[in-house]
Amino acid sequence: MVSKQDGRREEFSREKLLSGVQKACEKRPVTQEQIEALVEQILDDLSSTFEREVPCNEIGERVMRGLRGLDPIAYVRYASVYRRFEEATEFVQEVKKLEKRHDTLTARLPGL
Repeated sequence: MVSKQDGRREEFSREKLLSGVQKACEKRPVTQEQIEALVEQILDDLSSTFEREVPCNEIGERVMRGLRGLDPIAYVRYASVYRRFEEATEFVQEVKKLEKRHDTLTARLPGL
């Protein structure tokens, strides 16, 4: 079961999870196999962390973490829907977070 923010509960749907990830990855260089692997990783993580009921925000956060490592554009697409961006500035702030992460990784590379 998934517990929603408004208190409702609904049956967990692998198809709904898969569909959300596929939409975020649409027209991106992400294979169906990568999408399936991410969904399976999320499902495994959720089943090992939660016994019966999963808060919806736990699902969304895991999807965002997975997409962030898979494809930054897919990540921002998903984040814009999941976090319900209402202003362009919110979108820009999320992109800047990705840039900071990239800068941090680049600084650690040998010879740079």
